[in-house]
Amino acid sequence: MKKNIYIFNDGQIRRKDNTVYFETEEGKKFLPIEDINDIFVFGELELNKRFLELTSQKEITIHFFNYYGYYIGSYYPREHLNSGYMTLKQSEHYLDIEKRLAIARAFVRGSGKNIQNVLRYYINRGKDLEDISTQIENLIGKTDNCCDSSELMGIEGNMRDYYYKGFDTIIDNEDFVFNNRSRKPPRNELNALISFGNSLLYTLILSEIYKTHLDPRIGYLHTTNFRRFTLNLDIAEIFKPIIIDRLIFTLIGKKMITKNDFERDMGGILLKERGKKVFIQEFDNRLKTTIRHRKLGREVSYRRLIRLELYKLEKHLIGEEEYKPYISRW
Repeated sequence: MKKNIYIFNDGQIRRKDNTVYFETEEGKKFLPIEDINDIFVFGELELNKRFLELTSQKEITIHFFNYYGYYIGSYYPREHLNSGYMTLKQSEHYLDIEKRLAIARAFVRGSGKNIQNVLRYYINRGKDLEDISTQIENLIGKTDNCCDSSELMGIEGNMRDYYYKGFDTIIDNEDFVFNNRSRKPPRNELNALISFGNSLLYTLILSEIYKTHLDPRIGYLHTTNFRRFTLNLDIAEIFKPIIIDRLIFTLIGKKMITKNDFERDMGGILLKERGKKVFIQEFDNRLKTTIRHRKLGREVSYRRLIRLELYKLEKHLIGEEEYKPYISRW
């Protein structure tokens, strides 16, 4: 099975024949190119054109993050599956308001239903979250009356606001209190975990889009304007609750990440390197975790589940099958 490579140390990455090696002051480490899915770079890295040529041949996407863990960009190899027909279909469904709304509604409903299922998981374990789940159910019902994507984005934001109110009940740890959502920079430890996790998910989905016929620049819920990529943000709404949020609850609940894994910088709170490594290790483990796929009748990993979601969207765009978002079951 191919794996992601995460680089935290400063160094050089070079091509050696048909493989690559990472060189630091401590020496060289060879990386078998055939076993790599994606490369995530957090340290200072020197690379050259020969290395990029090889990663392009092997269809490996490279994602870059700055010192603080913020995503700054990706090396996105020349699209090998790009389809003019699919791009036209994506554009058609974006420009036609009804077609666009149908897809955007599905994303918001999928997000809402998966949020509800996360809440239900904890309700079944004695947490008082029924009122929040009811509020989210009411918001899901309002998606039918939305006339544009900005209204849907507003509903999605309201669902998240209600959902976040339940985080303190779920986590029940005075070192991790939510307060409210804050981003660049995160104002507390919990927001730092959410931001870091979401960045990882956005880039992972971008890599999965690369392996389909879809163009990541054309999204339906998030406006396709001056953002470089938007489709990955759309798909992420479905998977944030069941991949990132559940992961955060586990990391805190099992004390795998504690208050000592954070530092104050740039006027906010950021994860230290140890915390990032722990998060990434468990993120990778979550992606490899398999579940029984009801339609396929076999076990699939969460990473594969994301790819299947993209294939479903492709089928919708070419008129083969109406898109229905993945809804988790526990």
